[in-house]
Amino acid sequence: MNDELLSVSHLSVSFRQYVGGLHQNTIKTISDLSLTIDEGEIVAVLGSSGSGKSLLAHAILGILPENAICSGIISYKGNILDEDAKEQLRGNEICLIPQSVNFLDPLMKIYQQAIGEVKDKDEEIAKRKNQRRIFDKYGLDESVDEMYPFELSGGMARKVLLSTALLSNPKLVVADEPTPGLDKKSVDETINDLKQMSMEGKGVLLITHEIDVALRTAHRIAIFYSGYVIEINSVENFSDSSLLLHPYTKALIDALPRNGFKLTEGVQPLVDIKGCIYKENCPHKMDICENIRPELVEYKGAMIRCHMYNKEESDET
Repeated sequence: MNDELLSVSHLSVSFRQYVGGLHQNTIKTISDLSLTIDEGEIVAVLGSSGSGKSLLAHAILGILPENAICSGIISYKGNILDEDAKEQLRGNEICLIPQSVNFLDPLMKIYQQAIGEVKDKDEEIAKRKNQRRIFDKYGLDESVDEMYPFELSGGMARKVLLSTALLSNPKLVVADEPTPGLDKKSVDETINDLKQMSMEGKGVLLITHEIDVALRTAHRIAIFYSGYVIEINSVENFSDSSLLLHPYTKALIDALPRNGFKLTEGVQPLVDIKGCIYKENCPHKMDICENIRPELVEYKGAMIRCHMYNKEESDET
């Protein structure tokens, strides 16, 4: 078995806002997010657009805005990550492939952004050699080095972001929505690139709202719903909804085109409601679901947040 790289336990992220002058309000975006990633493993966090998934990446890297309130434990190689540790590892052992090409400086040539600051000519030569090696690997020829971001196609810009993130040979890569807006060929290339990182022993956290990308890329998929991870299961079990555990995960897979667009009524709650967050849409709702929130527990090799499985586990015991 590979060693565990990353552990996120009960992560919560809220934001302070001021309404009507001096009245302070707190908005919780992530309520309880837990997952692990091993060396050579790709774990996808799958959730709807705008649900706050990207905040997980920002919390790991220590780049949340100043008004953020973050709680829970994030560990890397068994050591708890405080802000100093995040700063030391960021851009070195832990790298981000950002969601937006706006992370590229519009006023700098691509090679300058890739190699960063240099102390002398020898360091510049060494960094340029490493940069060119990685860029060549991902199909970016020398003409790209002298380009500005506005001269890149969407696919090229994504590859620049990916290649730049890999220049330091990181152990953990956080890919935040790396495929939206790309054509099919570029999506396929991105998926293959992420798989190649995994085969090289890197851990990959893939944050996405695209079900097909998660299914084609990941070893395990964590389902993110209304601020909570509600199920983590191996990608093989997503081939058939009967192999999955949570009713929302089952409904998600049944709604795919290949399964006949079987839609389920209801919407994700926007507030942290009492009891189970899925109770209003759940076909198996029990009395306990009204007032008590289920914990994320292990069940037959998967992780599930549902009283039905908690109850079955206690009955088996």
